[in-house]
Amino acid sequence: MAEILSQEEIEALLASLSSDGTETTSPTASRSSGNQAKPSSLSEPLRRDQRGPIAYEIYDFRRPDKFAKDQLRTLQMLHETFARLYASSLSAYLRVPVHVDLVSVEQVPYEEYIRSLSSSIINVFSMAPLAGQAILEVELNVILCMIDRLLGGPGSVVKSSSVLTDIEKALTDSIINRALKDFRTAWEGIAQFNPKRETMETQAQFVQIVPPNDVVVSILFEVKVGELRGAMSICIPYLLLKPITGKLSAQRWFSSSLRKNVGRHAPVLAQRLAKTYLTCVVRLGSTQMTVQQLLELKEGDIVTLSRKQNEEVEVLIGDRVKFRAQPGVRGKKLAIHITRVEPATEQEALLTHRSPSSRRASKMKNAV
Repeated sequence: MAEILSQEEIEALLASLSSDGTETTSPTASRSSGNQAKPSSLSEPLRRDQRGPIAYEIYDFRRPDKFAKDQLRTLQMLHETFARLYASSLSAYLRVPVHVDLVSVEQVPYEEYIRSLSSSIINVFSMAPLAGQAILEVELNVILCMIDRLLGGPGSVVKSSSVLTDIEKALTDSIINRALKDFRTAWEGIAQFNPKRETMETQAQFVQIVPPNDVVVSILFEVKVGELRGAMSICIPYLLLKPITGKLSAQRWFSSSLRKNVGRHAPVLAQRLAKTYLTCVVRLGSTQMTVQQLLELKEGDIVTLSRKQNEEVEVLIGDRVKFRAQPGVRGKKLAIHITRVEPATEQEALLTHRSPSSRRASKMKNAV
């Protein structure tokens, strides 16, 4: 039979438990007394109440992080480019100043994104060869304002119904197709795909491109057309971007943009450099002599060169040998006949790449 404790023993036991509990109730108290709390022996394991507070980060399983911070930054830069392109396209198309500004880029469950939509034109589009679908959503008021501008109006919104007429649908198609074209251009440095609109809806609950709990990246924009302000958003599922997530890095995006800009401006640079004057020097030959022989040279002396009589001479452009030629006379002036062109360097090959129009103009000039 177990031994029955006396009242004094019970009170002593409760007092000891109470004192142990006060040491572990507050993490702040534990940190402040950390220097005083020492293990009784080096071999004794450190008790939990003697360790500092454990640092941890709250993880919400309903909102799992699929995209790394660097990938989200790259997506932000991509869609800042898209915003600039689309603003320029709409300004020229509507003949009114249009501003498109990126507001946020975040990863959320698809269900949460859909719940945030109201009174919108929801366009589902594919991104072949990537598998899956994405969403381009524009608030109804913004679309109606653009349609009014296209029909010659001031851009006012007087319609309350979300049902579009056939003419309004056709004009909406042109507005959305311009957005998808600029969207493809903005992504060219990361991935090549062909966005194509599949369906258009006005009721968000009818649009199910992925299961409700799947992670999507939600990109929110603010659109200003004249005096009207509204929202536009793009929703791209993680599963759609998963094959190219390795390419979503700022370094890759910057390097691809640099290559694209160099290739784009090379014909323009070549065209401008074509009008630049350069010094052309013909090197007849060379020889070696001592300083004494150089000092003794006088008018009438003959200097023998290393070049033979029928050997080609070097033609220098700047400080580089560009051609080989034979010297001669044309009329009353000395001349050279180009016999050989030296191979171009890599930099020269880039600058001598010309557009078809410039090559055609060169051929016409040679024919004349």
